[in-house]
Parts: sequence; C-alpha cells; structure tokens
Amino acid sequence: MTSHTNHSGKVAFVTGGNRGIGLETARQLAELGFTVLIGVRDLAKGEVAAKRLGGKVEAIALDVAAPEAAARAAAEVERRFGRLDILVNNAAIHYDPSARALRPDWTVIREAFETNVFGAWRVAAAFAPLLAASGRGRLVNVSSEGGSLASMGAGAPAYSTSKATLNALTRILAAELRGAGVLVNSICPGWVATDMGGPGGRPVAQGAAGIVWAATLPDDGPTGGFFRDGKRLPW
Repeated sequence: MTSHTNHSGKVAFVTGGNRGIGLETARQLAELGFTVLIGVRDLAKGEVAAKRLGGKVEAIALDVAAPEAAARAAAEVERRFGRLDILVNNAAIHYDPSARALRPDWTVIREAFETNVFGAWRVAAAFAPLLAASGRGRLVNVSSEGGSLASMGAGAPAYSTSKATLNALTRILAAELRGAGVLVNSICPGWVATDMGGPGGRPVAQGAAGIVWAATLPDDGPTGGFFRDGKRLPW
C-alpha cells in the first residue's frame, strides 16, 4: 500500500508521536527514509521513544493544547530544515463511548476540542508555510469514522463531535492549500489496539499504514478526502 520510493532528505512531523499509532506511523516513515520529528508533551519520554525507533527520529517538545507551542515547534523546524514535507496531526484525547450528550461533562468536552480540534488547527496553521515551502507537502489529519455524520449515533459525544469538526477543518485546509501543492486528507486508522482503542482492535501497524499512504501520496493524489486503508469513507 505504501510507496517504496526512497524519501531520504525529506522531513516528517508526527504529533503525539511517542506511543500508539503516532509511534508506529513515525516508525514506518523512518523506515521509508524520512527524517522524522515526533512532537511530544514530555520530552524525556519522547527521547526514549525516538531512540527505540532507530532511524533518523528525534523528539521535539509540543503540547498541542498549549497556545504558543505549535509556533515554537514550527520555528525550530524552519531554522533547522527550512521546510516540512509531511505533517501528521495525530495527537488526540478523550474517547468517551459511555458518555451521553444529554449529560454533558463540559470539562471533558472542552479538553477534547482543545486537543482534537484547536490543537490540530494550531499545528496546521503554524506549519502550513513550511509545507508550502516543500512544494509537495502532505497534511494528514488522523480522524475517525466516529466523526462521520453518515454513521453517527449515540455515544462518544466529545470524541465524535471533535472528530467531525476536524473533518470540516480538513476540507477547508485542503481548499486553502491547494494552490501551494499541499494535499490535505482525513484518515480513519480503524479500531486499533492502542492505549486509547483498548484490546481487540486490529494491529497498530495496519492502522498506521493508511496514514503513511496519505502522507506519501503522489502529486496527483486526492485532497480534501476522508479515507480508511486508502478507500473513501462517507463524511
């Protein structure tokens, strides 16, 4: 599913990259030859994760929920590399399947939006000029079918509404970045056996492969779409 071109010299940034699907996405990109920067809240943990991955992987401090953090991380990437080829907005919190919209926990809802929507939005805005500087940048928003209006029902109100909003942001960013040659897509990795997904999901490598597919699309690839395993999902 993944292209086998060598991508050495290219730079990728993965938010929430020290565990779960973010870590596996970083591993697969490093294997393809990318220099991979993992954005992490806890730099010490991030450095341990980066070492474990091998390849050209390093950790950069980035708490997507902190207002100025994305701009600081982007400034560091600009100073060191002058551009960014891939941005994977993976950091996400608060999968709340047993919660109900009619008994809202506003703390959880606000936190979910702060990370899943505003965090991804801040990161996208901060790094957009660097993706444009690449000439063929790729922005991947890691979403979920839980954010699909077509299949939405009761349960996980904070998570589902935040992912639906992230999908709306994907559409808008795709239109705004089209002229810069940046392809922007939402990817559902499926139900994956991670800390967030819990046991019983499919292997994390499988979920990450769909993200890597979107991150390595050819220039004539889709933009403004919603996919799982390279196949379109209904919004």
